[in-house]
Amino acid sequence: MRTVPEVRHSPEGGAAAPVDAHASAPWPHRLLDVPALRHEGVQPAPFEQFVLKLHSRCNLLCTYCYVFNATDDSWRGRPPQVRQDVLERSAVRIGEHVATHKLRRIRVELHGGEPLLGGVDTALKQVSCVREVVRAAAGAPCDVRVSVQTNGTLLTEDVVRALAAADVQVGVSLDGGRADHNKRRVDHAGRPAWEAATRGIARLARHPEIYAGLLCTIDLDMDPADVYDSLMEFGPQALDFLLPHANWEYPPPGKGPSMAGSAPYGEWLSHVFDRWFDSGRYRTRIRLFAEIIGLLYGFPSRAEAVGLSAVVAVLVETDGSIEQVDSLKTAYAHAPSTGMTIFENSFDDVLEHPGIAARQLGADGLGEDCRRCPVVRICGGGNYVHRYRKGSGFLNRSIYCSDLELLIRHIAHKMEPVLGSDSLMPDLGPLSLPAG
Repeated sequence: MRTVPEVRHSPEGGAAAPVDAHASAPWPHRLLDVPALRHEGVQPAPFEQFVLKLHSRCNLLCTYCYVFNATDDSWRGRPPQVRQDVLERSAVRIGEHVATHKLRRIRVELHGGEPLLGGVDTALKQVSCVREVVRAAAGAPCDVRVSVQTNGTLLTEDVVRALAAADVQVGVSLDGGRADHNKRRVDHAGRPAWEAATRGIARLARHPEIYAGLLCTIDLDMDPADVYDSLMEFGPQALDFLLPHANWEYPPPGKGPSMAGSAPYGEWLSHVFDRWFDSGRYRTRIRLFAEIIGLLYGFPSRAEAVGLSAVVAVLVETDGSIEQVDSLKTAYAHAPSTGMTIFENSFDDVLEHPGIAARQLGADGLGEDCRRCPVVRICGGGNYVHRYRKGSGFLNRSIYCSDLELLIRHIAHKMEPVLGSDSLMPDLGPLSLPAG
C-alpha cells in the first residue's frame, strides 16, 4: 500500500504534533491506504462514543498513569481546563455527526486528567450543551448517555447530588477495596488517595441510580480473590479489570519480550473469574468476563479490549484537538494525534485517519499470526494499544497474547457444562506461541 501523507494543524494554544509523529508506527500510518479502502467499498462505522476532556491535569499522580507517566507529555502544552469555545464546538460537532448518520444512541464520557478538578459546573455545562445541540440537530430522538470517570477524591455530597440531578453516571477508579491495594494511587506529594476516594465512593453509593461501577487496574502483587471480594464491599453495579497499558517496547510488570509465553495476568484474571462464577449467584457485572462470554455465544463485542468489532470512540482534548483514545500515549510521543481539531474538521474527517480506519477493519487489521490463531474471534488481537512495537507499529500480537488466550480458554472450559459444547468453541488444546 502507498504511503499516506499526514496533515497537521496547530490549534491556537494547542499542542500540535510534529509531522513525523507516527514515523515509528508505519502500520497503519504509512502503509494503510484509506482512500483505496473506500474505493473498494469498505465504509467507516460512525462514532458512537465521544470522550470529552474537561481538565488536562489531575490532583493525583498514580505511578502507572498513562497520561502523566508515559512517553507522551503533550498534556503540558494544553490548557488545564477546557475552553468555553471548545465545549460549545464539541457539542456542535457531535450534533452534526448524530444528524449525518441518524444515530439513535450515543455515549458521552467526561474525562481528564481528573474531570472534576475544574468543578462540577463545567461538567454540567458540557452535558447540557451536548444534549441541547443533539436534540435540535438529530431530527429524531437520540438517547444521549453521559458518564464521568473520576478518581473519587472530589465527590462531595453537593457534587454527587448535582450529577444525579443531571442524570450523569459516575465511574470511579479504584484498584482494590483495601488501602494496600491502592499503594500506586497517590497525590503529587506521594500521599495515598485512599481515604478521600473511599469517602467519595460512600457518598456515591447513596445514589445507586448513577453509581456506574469501579475500574480496577491489575496489580500482580495483590491477591486476586482478595481484590475482588474487597471491591464488592463497595456494592458496585459493575466492575472492570484493566490490563496495565503496555506494549513490546514498554512491557508491563511481570512480563517482557523474553517472557511472551508466560501468562501471569491471565492466571490472575482466571482466579477472579472463578471467584465470581463459582459464587452461585449473580453479584455484579464484570465487563471483561461478560464480553468474553458474549463472544463465545457468538455476539459482537462492545469493548476494545476483546473481539473484532469496529472501534467507534473518539476524543476531544481541552484545546479542541481531536485525538484517538489517549491510552495510545503509552506507545510513543503524540501517538493519539490525528492532526485535526473541532474548529477545522468534522468527525467524519477523522474517520478517514489511518489510525481510526485500522481499528475498524476487524481481522483484516491484524497480523498474519493473529489471523490464523483459533481464538482470534474472541480476543480480537487484544487491545490495539498493547500491540505496538517500534519500527513496525501496531501490526503485532498483543504483549498480553498468552494471557488473553489462557483466560479465554479458562472461561470457555468453565462455561461448557452450563451452555453445552455446541455453544462454545471446541477444546483446541495447548497452543504454542512464539517467544517474541
